[in-house]
Amino acid sequence: MSRRRTVSPKKKIALLAGAAVAAGGGAFVMATTSNAAPVQNASNSTVCQGLATALGNNQSFIDGQRANPDAQSQARIANREAVIAQIKVQQAASNCAVGESAQGPQAAQPAKPAQPAKPAQPAKPAPGQQQSTAPAQGAGGGAAGGQQVCVGSTVTLSGEAGAPAASSNQFPAGTKLKVTNLDNNKSTTVQVTSVSGSCALLNNAAFEQVREPGKFLIRRALIEKVG
Repeated sequence: MSRRRTVSPKKKIALLAGAAVAAGGGAFVMATTSNAAPVQNASNSTVCQGLATALGNNQSFIDGQRANPDAQSQARIANREAVIAQIKVQQAASNCAVGESAQGPQAAQPAKPAQPAKPAQPAKPAPGQQQSTAPAQGAGGGAAGGQQVCVGSTVTLSGEAGAPAASSNQFPAGTKLKVTNLDNNKSTTVQVTSVSGSCALLNNAAFEQVREPGKFLIRRALIEKVG
């Protein structure tokens, strides 16, 4: 005659509680996994697009220094490598693909090509009145007169610290550029101090003067040579 093993009521409660905890833990893991935000990239995020362009411009600068080195190349390369490391930190904090790189305005094309800013048409004077000869106002509020350059270019930041400044692949050091963000009508006039991989690459301080909150790319930019 076989003997059946019995489980006491206390053991039954303990077993049921353990099973519930295990099931709840599994559900928590699945919920955590399902709620994880997908990593974004330059094709679907303006923030990631701006960071990828900034990283690409700095990499392009480093490649140029290595291809044509001079006495200061190692110092410049070390500085830009530190900038790239900071950009990667910003990519991680913004949930972007860390290390994603893009170069130049081609990598950051807006949905519609940026059009040159059209000068305001002066109002026709009333009969008997003379037309004003006062200079027209530029997009940033200053007197017009700068030469518009790099039409259609986007503008991003280099990640470099220091006083407001710019770097460029078209204009020598000492050139003054006025950069206007046409989306918020903010502008800054800065001096080119170094070489980069784009028409106008602003450092952190200069970019902060014209940026929109949370954005690392100016899609509709007016760039003028003013000195």
